[in-house]
Amino acid sequence: MSLLKTVAFTYFFFGTVGLVYSQNVFRVDYPNQADVKVFVVKYENQADLKVFKVKYQNQAGDNNGKWFFTDYPNQADKKLFFVDYENQADLKIFFVDYENQAGWRNNAKKHLMY
Repeated sequence: MSLLKTVAFTYFFFGTVGLVYSQNVFRVDYPNQADVKVFVVKYENQADLKVFKVKYQNQAGDNNGKWFFTDYPNQADKKLFFVDYENQADLKIFFVDYENQAGWRNNAKKHLMY
């Protein structure tokens, strides 16, 4: 395989892998449009997942709580509906101020964001 083909293959493979596991999310208007129903808790210790909102799509994590909110639903890995009551939620989140605070507190819910 030529060097050019090797470089192209490597770029394509790793670029694709990064896109598959990135956490691009979109906020929908109705519960029936959502993949996951989310409730924002008041305190960190009540959350299943601590979320940090990143500014750019390439900063989104691989199911580690670093979310990028897309402008369109077809750009998102998951569509989220934010519910008004905790008992309506599939996932409870807490928004953190710093990237290094993001992460799962309840690994049993991790499957919801894959």
